[in-house]
Amino acid sequence: MKNIPIKTTLFVSFLFCVSHTTLQAQDQNTSIRQDAKFTQLLNEKRKINPTIAANERYKIQVFSGDSEKAKKALYECKQQFSELDGTIVFNTPNYKVWIGNFRTRIETERNMLEIKKKYPNAFLIKPQK
Repeated sequence: MKNIPIKTTLFVSFLFCVSHTTLQAQDQNTSIRQDAKFTQLLNEKRKINPTIAANERYKIQVFSGDSEKAKKALYECKQQFSELDGTIVFNTPNYKVWIGNFRTRIETERNMLEIKKKYPNAFLIKPQK
């Protein structure tokens, strides 16, 4: 193993210290300029396809069957539970009626107590992405 002279070690250490003190990090300030039309388009997209933002939430399935009966069940749900969102989802070979868009399981179960009075076979689901 080779011995490094003290002068060389001190010189390298000095260069390291000088270069280290002169380096500066990037600023932490970030500004994002976003066109208002982008937000408007994103909101329209979410209205058209609500499953984009809603897949992380709980829902209640109240019906599974053919298309016409599913449309009728959705209409009845919207009449009786107007404060809840409702949608029809097609999973071969059945159409399913999902209502609600709940953030927590507890909130879903509280609403399900009322929904089960009208739809005794209703159950809680959390759709997969």
